[in-house]
Amino acid sequence: MTGLRKVAVVGLVLVPLVGGIGWASVEEKKPAAKGPTRPPAEQLPSKEDVRGAIEAAGGYLVRATGPDGRFVYRTDLDPTFEPEPSYNILRHAGTVYSLGMYHGWRPKEETRRAIERATRYLGECCVDEVPGQQAFLAVWSPPEIVLTGKPLQAKLGGTGLGLVALAGLEEVGPGSTPAAELAALGRFLIFMQKPDGSFYSKYFPGQGRDDSWTSLYYPGEAALGLVMLAEQEGSRSWLEAAARALGYLAKSREGRSTLPADHWALLATERLVQVDGLDSLGVSRRQLVDHAVQICRSILEERPAGEGTSSYGGSLTPDRRTTPTSTRLEGLLAVLTFLPSDEIELRHEMETAIHQGISFLVRAQVRSGELDGAIPRAVGLSRPRGSRRLPLVDPRASEVRIDYVQHALSAMIRYLEVLGPSGDGQQ
Repeated sequence: MTGLRKVAVVGLVLVPLVGGIGWASVEEKKPAAKGPTRPPAEQLPSKEDVRGAIEAAGGYLVRATGPDGRFVYRTDLDPTFEPEPSYNILRHAGTVYSLGMYHGWRPKEETRRAIERATRYLGECCVDEVPGQQAFLAVWSPPEIVLTGKPLQAKLGGTGLGLVALAGLEEVGPGSTPAAELAALGRFLIFMQKPDGSFYSKYFPGQGRDDSWTSLYYPGEAALGLVMLAEQEGSRSWLEAAARALGYLAKSREGRSTLPADHWALLATERLVQVDGLDSLGVSRRQLVDHAVQICRSILEERPAGEGTSSYGGSLTPDRRTTPTSTRLEGLLAVLTFLPSDEIELRHEMETAIHQGISFLVRAQVRSGELDGAIPRAVGLSRPRGSRRLPLVDPRASEVRIDYVQHALSAMIRYLEVLGPSGDGQQ
């Protein structure tokens, strides 16, 4: 990041715990891991199954955190696979967020150390000032790190998820990041917001804000970061910006029969609807709830039909990819916490889909060998949408990437928090 002054985020401050294990590289080639087991799809995972899957997924991410804090970004169940060099700062930040959830669920010394390393790496490589805007900090995507061939840029989603990660760590380790740095990240998000509540997606040095490309998830990521910042810092301006963002999304999608599975917006909505005096922020609770319900109905309608008794049952998308199921589960679980009491039939459909989806993820997880706890990209056969050809094997089905594991981990933790295998919400 030539010409920019780097601003480091301080390490995570947590109470030390007893124990800890060393870091082992998952890049070292080992014999191929055994494929996932496939009990009947209608068999719901037991409490022990889910807890074990959480421990395995969290353990995988801890082991995948290198000494420098950089994650083993991508590997494969095939030991002969050699991934091309690449990295994604947004997924790095999202993984830090999930590790924070994992540490909050069951604190461990090795998790704390992994979070410290990953947070330090994020701060040193990518958190920096915005040229000409000393009051702002952004999370940048340096070309020498992401290796995409694209110029230096700050993505709205990168700063949004960076704030989500750092603010989330404050919930398990207060004082991990200086309040002034969290606020500077928040100010950049507001700087990127338009008067109608929508956002510019990218910022380029020397060029400024750019909206020539838009992302489905960036607005929700930014809104979630702002609400979490407000929970830490208490300023109304953060809540107003988040409300404008979610209000814009709700209004722009109103009346549509099918909505995108925008799980980040649902996670932000879950937190915003808990705010007292929500209507004074310029958006009504009814508007936000209706928007969330619309998304949930679309998620349920997208589920593949006729697979309830198959060995792959539970996937929330026809392609049987794990991460779309994980993110949809995160969204559905968030909405369950504020779903109106009169939505009895919808609640039943959501809970059924959630139980089956968690079972699908538990069965998809690798539970042996060097990649114990990993979540592969896809399970079984997949057919491109719209194709009339016979099903084809997904050529990337055995790929493992940090976000595949991260989202599954987050979904399973929320499952125990919100619903639980017995449906009573007890862990």
